Amino acid sequence: MSTPAARAGGALLGALGGVAIATAFYSIAIERKAYRIRFEELPILPEGSRPIAILHLADIHLAPWQRRTVDWLQGLRDLEPDFIINTGDSLGHRDSLRPLAEALAPFAGIPGVFVHGSNDYYGPTLKNPLRYIGFPQLVQERPKPELDIESLERIYSAFGWVDLNNSAASFTVRGTELSLVGTGDAHIDLDDIESAERALQALPAADVTLGVTHAPYTHVLDGLAALGADALIAGHTHGGQVRIPGGPALTTNSDLPVEHSDGLTTWRAGGRDVPLQVSAGIGTSMLAPFRLGTPPEAVLLTLTARR
Repeated sequence: MSTPAARAGGALLGALGGVAIATAFYSIAIERKAYRIRFEELPILPEGSRPIAILHLADIHLAPWQRRTVDWLQGLRDLEPDFIINTGDSLGHRDSLRPLAEALAPFAGIPGVFVHGSNDYYGPTLKNPLRYIGFPQLVQERPKPELDIESLERIYSAFGWVDLNNSAASFTVRGTELSLVGTGDAHIDLDDIESAERALQALPAADVTLGVTHAPYTHVLDGLAALGADALIAGHTHGGQVRIPGGPALTTNSDLPVEHSDGLTTWRAGGRDVPLQVSAGIGTSMLAPFRLGTPPEAVLLTLTARR
């Protein structure tokens, strides 16, 4: 015969199990698909400049069966952005090129830039999730390339977007001269700040310089800030992907402090305070299809004149 204490313990375990099941269902079936648009304003343009609306797309991780994601991405064209920044990890499957091209086709002709993330080169692999917490250096691996990165770049180029991996480019957008400087993915040791610096130095002087990267490792952010970036833009973190709603991220999957895991914060580098905008991203790896406390997002970052 069970004792009252045993019955109480069994009831508690049952309740905890029910909460765990409900939380798992919510993170996989609901929040992972609860797309949102985050609106940010950054006053860094010269006085009298017209606003520039930048659509930041990050970590789409598209799989070919994700029709809902394709439709939502196409609908972002209604935001009427002036410029596109794609910070990588667009692919989630080796057969994702065609649906990705369809999803982003409405933005063809809008000027933009792109950098790659590791999942644009390599498909997802199973990993121990504890390796992501506190030890980011342990996940800097380089498996055999298996995704068609060259076809991905052809898609972007057909849209008119410029490759910013360890490079730089200049644009005139709504009367403002923009320089953008970017790096390859530091998460797999493809960042080369020296090459990016040489490319930036070859450009004419600009009104504003933006630093762009996929994974916001601290040495990359410091390097881009040292090149004179007026703002830094990155993805990769998924906002922590799992966090207590309203609480901090547990990890950024890098050495970036968790207080910078997503949103618009301030990065201190070389005696300068530089705005840092990190997107929580749109998708997840198909081997980790859940989000909790950090819903998928695209970011519309509007640059305005300095106050």
